[in-house]
Amino acid sequence: MCNLYALTKSQDEIRRLFEVAVDHTGNLPPLPGIFPNTAAPVVHVADGRRILSMYRWGMPSPAFALKGKKTDPGVTNVRNTASPHWRRWLGPEHRCLVPLTSFSENEALPDGSHPPVWF
Repeated sequence: MCNLYALTKSQDEIRRLFEVAVDHTGNLPPLPGIFPNTAAPVVHVADGRRILSMYRWGMPSPAFALKGKKTDPGVTNVRNTASPHWRRWLGPEHRCLVPLTSFSENEALPDGSHPPVWF
């Protein structure tokens, strides 16, 4: 997935569409720009029920990516699922649904700029 997405559907629409039993998000406004490292709603399962909760977007970086760094910027695109670093998070107990209404990818223009294109 890209590094920018939006969620503009109502909280009630999300609850109905995904048959959410419990909502822990509070008063959820439209979110026109969700970037890595920010909190956004996800639907996950706990005790056999679908729960709507706010989670920070991203995964911890592998140890090799942190060498020489004081903070962990996190990772948003996991490409090598065979890596032992990711294995612990690949099971069903860690899966969730990320509701969104659109996402963007940057387009490389001839002038060197990279504006977002929304899908």
